[in-house]
Amino acid sequence: MSRPDRSRRARRALHRGQADGHLWFAIGISLTGLSFSQAMLAAGTLPQGGTYVAGAGAIAGHGNGLVITQPGSTRGVIDWNSFSISKTNSVTFDNGSGATLNRVTGGSPSAIFGRLSATGSLYVINPQGIVVGSSGVISTGGRFVASTLDICDDAFMKGSGPLTLSGNSDASVINLGRISSSGGDVFLIARDAVINDGTVAAPTGTAELAAGGQVLLQDSGSSRQVFVQTGSQGTAINKGRITAAQISLQAADGNVYALAGGGMRIRATGTASRDGHVWLVADSGRVGQLGKIAASNADGSGGTVDTQAAQLAFGRHAAVHAGQWNLTTPGLTIDDSAAHALQRSLNAGTSVAVTTTGANGVTGDLSVASSLIWQGAASLTLAAYHNVSVTTGTTIANHGAGNLAVRADATGSDNGGSIANNGIIDWSASTGIVSALYDMNGTYSPGTLVGNASWSAPAYSGLVTQITGYRLVNSVADFQAVGNDMTGNYALGKDIEANNAAFTTLGTTPYTISTLFTGQFDGMWHIVSNLSPSLDAIFGDIGQHGVVRDLKVDAHPLANDTGFYYGIGLLAINNHGTVVNTFTSGANSCDCFYAPLSGLVGTNFGLIERSGSSATVRTGGVAAGLVSTNYGSIDESYATGSVTGFLTHGGGGGLMANNYNYATSSYGVITQSFATGRVISGNGLGMGGICAGCSGGLGADVYWDVQTTGQPSGGGNLPASNGLTTAQMSNPASFVGWDFGPNGAWVMPTGATHPVLRWQVEH
Repeated sequence: MSRPDRSRRARRALHRGQADGHLWFAIGISLTGLSFSQAMLAAGTLPQGGTYVAGAGAIAGHGNGLVITQPGSTRGVIDWNSFSISKTNSVTFDNGSGATLNRVTGGSPSAIFGRLSATGSLYVINPQGIVVGSSGVISTGGRFVASTLDICDDAFMKGSGPLTLSGNSDASVINLGRISSSGGDVFLIARDAVINDGTVAAPTGTAELAAGGQVLLQDSGSSRQVFVQTGSQGTAINKGRITAAQISLQAADGNVYALAGGGMRIRATGTASRDGHVWLVADSGRVGQLGKIAASNADGSGGTVDTQAAQLAFGRHAAVHAGQWNLTTPGLTIDDSAAHALQRSLNAGTSVAVTTTGANGVTGDLSVASSLIWQGAASLTLAAYHNVSVTTGTTIANHGAGNLAVRADATGSDNGGSIANNGIIDWSASTGIVSALYDMNGTYSPGTLVGNASWSAPAYSGLVTQITGYRLVNSVADFQAVGNDMTGNYALGKDIEANNAAFTTLGTTPYTISTLFTGQFDGMWHIVSNLSPSLDAIFGDIGQHGVVRDLKVDAHPLANDTGFYYGIGLLAINNHGTVVNTFTSGANSCDCFYAPLSGLVGTNFGLIERSGSSATVRTGGVAAGLVSTNYGSIDESYATGSVTGFLTHGGGGGLMANNYNYATSSYGVITQSFATGRVISGNGLGMGGICAGCSGGLGADVYWDVQTTGQPSGGGNLPASNGLTTAQMSNPASFVGWDFGPNGAWVMPTGATHPVLRWQVEH
C-alpha cells in the first residue's frame, strides 16, 4: 500500500470516529516495514555475537539468560549480530547508574518476548526494527531508548550534551508489552512509525514517541527531551497506556494518533521537578485524537496538554482532563467534532486555548461553526492570526465562572485582524468575563451579546464591564493613536520595545493637559520599554472613570523640565481614576529646577492598588518613589527605587513626597504599602522613609526599610517601630495583617529582601 493510500485510509477511519483497537493496530502495521511474521521468524532465544566496541564489560550466559556486567557505572557500546529474547529467556544489564548502547549490525529485527532489564540506562538500536511482544517486559533504572535511528559512538560515550539520532530505515518500533523506567525516561524513536499498544511507564521522567529522519535527544529535568529535526512523513500512534511525569508524541510532518479505549490512555502525572505535561506534535502533519488524555501536577492541580499540527481531527470520545489545553494550527473551523471535544474538556474543568498561526500559506482565520456551551470555571480562548468569526445560529455560552477571550491579530502584527460575531455570546448565567480584542485598524461586529445583570467586578481587577471590546496596541504608532479616542478601550497586544521613539504624552498639548483618558487600558501583563514622551509621562490625566491595569513600563532615561510643577510620574501626570496591577522601572530624572518627579504618578486624586515602582527618581525639586502628591487612596503598593532631590529646596520620600489627609476627609489614605529606596535631599530636610511631608492618613500597616532608605523616620504619623531592618523586611511575619497565603496579594520570594506582589511572580 502506498503512503498516500495509507494516510487516506487512516483519515477516513478517524473521521468515522472508529475506536476499535484491532482496526487501528492493522492500520499501524500497514504503515511499517516490519511485520509480526518477520519478527517471530527473527526471534532468537537470546542476543547473539555481542562485542564491546567502546568501553568495557563482560557478557556471560547463565542458564536461559544473559548477564552483561559493566563495572563502575561507566558507559559502553556493544555491537550485536542479533538482539532478540524469547518468551522464557531474560537479559540483564548490571551497569550501575551507567549506560549501555546496544547496536544490531545483522539483518534481522529485534523481537523481545522475554525480559530485558538494566540497573542504569539502556539503548537498543536496530535499523531493521524493534518489536516488544505482548509477553515482553523491559525495565530500567535509568533511561530506555528503542530506535531504528543510529547514534554516534563518540557522542554517546562522552556522556554529556545532546545526542543526534538519524537514519533512513523504513522499519518501525512497536510495543505490545510493558516498558518501564523507575528513575529515568522512555524513548521510542523511528523514521517510519512508532506504535505503542502496550504500556509505557516513566513515573519520574518523560515518555516520548517520535517519528522522524533526524531526532535530537537531550537532557532536561523540566520539559520534553526529544525533538524531531527532520521530518519523514512518519507516524506516531498510541493505542496502549502511557503514564509518566511528561509525555510527548511527535511526527513533524507526519501523523500523530492518540486513540480511544477504556479509561485514560495517556496520563501525565508531574513530579516536584516536572509539571504534568503532554505534547502531541505534528507541525506540518496531522494529529488525530479519539481518546482521553490527562495531565496533572504533583500537587494535584491540573497540568498542560499541547497539541500542535497542520490538521486536527477529533473522535467522539476525544477530551483532555488537565488545567490547560493549548491547540495550535495554521487555520481552523470549529465544527461539530471539534466543538464536542472542546466542550467535554471545558466541562471537565480544562481551560482551552485555540490559536491559529497562518502557517503553510493559509489565511490564519478561525471560525466557530458549532455551538460551544459549558459549565464551570474553565476558560476558553479563541485567538486567530487574522480574523475570528462566529457563524449565524451558533452560540458560545458559559454557566459558571468561565472567561471567554476572542482575539484577532494574535501575533500583534497589525494585520487588520477583525472580529465578526454573527451568532450569540451569552454570559447571562456566568460570573466570568468576555474580552474581544481586534486590530487597531480592524473592525469589531459585536453581534448579540448577553451579559449577567448581577455581575460585579472582582476586587483588584480594575474591570469596568463584563463584556468588553478592545483595540490592540501593537506599536508606538498604535500607542500614539490612543490619543485620537481617549474614551476607548485598549489592550497591549504584545511587549513593545520603543527604542526611545518620539511620543507625545496622551491628552496633552505643550504645558497643558487638554483631554482626560476615560477609557480602559489593559496591559495584558505586557511591558512597554523605552518610550520617550516629550512631556515625560504616558498619560496626561487618567480621568475619574479611566482605568489603567495589568501594565509594566520600563521608563525612558531622561525627563524634560516641562513646566508641570505639580508632579510628573512615569505612567501619568495626574490620576483621577484607577491604576491597578501596574509597575514602572527605569528612571525618571532631569536637571530641572522645580519639577516634582515620581516613579508612577505625579498627583493622585483617585485609586492606586497593587502597583509599584523600582524607577530611580532624580530632580532639583521634590522626588518620590511612587507618587509626588497624594489626595486619593494607595493600597498594597510599594517603591524600591532611589529618590534624590538634589537642590537645596529639594526633598524626598521613599513612597511619596506629600500626602494630604484631614480629620473630616477620607482622602489621602495609604494602607499596606512600603518603601525601600535610598532617600537623598539637597538640604537634608524634608525627607522620610515613606513621605517628605504627610498630614496623616498613613495606615498602621505601612512600613519602610530604615537601612536601605537611610531614614530613621517614616514621615507623618508613622511610629518609629514601623521602620524595619532589611532582615525584618525579608520576613513575612514583620508585616502585620498582610496576606502571604496562596491567594494573598503578597509573595516573599526565596532570597528576597522585601515582598513583591503576587501578580509580578505569576506574570
